[in-house]
Amino acid sequence: MYKKFIKRFLDLIVALSVIIFLFPLFLIIYILVKIDSPGRFFFFQDRLGYQGKVFKIYKIRTMFDKERVADREILKNDIEVTKIGYYLRRFKIDELPQIINVFKGDMSLVGPRPCLPQQLKEFNEDGKKRIEVVPGLTGLSQVNGNIHLSWEERWKYDRQYVEKQSFILDVKIIFKTFLILFNGEDKYLKSPNV
Repeated sequence: MYKKFIKRFLDLIVALSVIIFLFPLFLIIYILVKIDSPGRFFFFQDRLGYQGKVFKIYKIRTMFDKERVADREILKNDIEVTKIGYYLRRFKIDELPQIINVFKGDMSLVGPRPCLPQQLKEFNEDGKKRIEVVPGLTGLSQVNGNIHLSWEERWKYDRQYVEKQSFILDVKIIFKTFLILFNGEDKYLKSPNV
């Protein structure tokens, strides 16, 4: 019941509330991004969704020319990242427009992070399980090390989430996500249980 109906209902309610509540913040960020560097406000990228369906993910542009394809840690003095872009990434604000993806149903609040479509051919058995659920804004691997983990470790966490998902687990992941936003990812490194 939770996985099929309640989770989607909660996603819709929270997404709509966040869009309305954070609209003034989006306007301020829009102005700051436009003042900081030329270019469009949104950045779109193809991502792999539920059952392997490809969708466009929304992000706030944080770089001068193009966004990176691969995940990697962004340093404060990274010359490709705009001044405001560093802070938008550090506090995951660049990911906020994905609440639109949640509202549309491409994503959920919690689930495995949507990866690039070309990664599908690299999936091991754990990786293949991750597309059995709707991808999320945050997930089990994100709150246990994220980019500091190997892909295989992330996929183990994703499989654990797919097999154990529940309302309580989602609440724990959301709570831990807020802790990470303020304390940084490196304080929550943890290898997945096999």
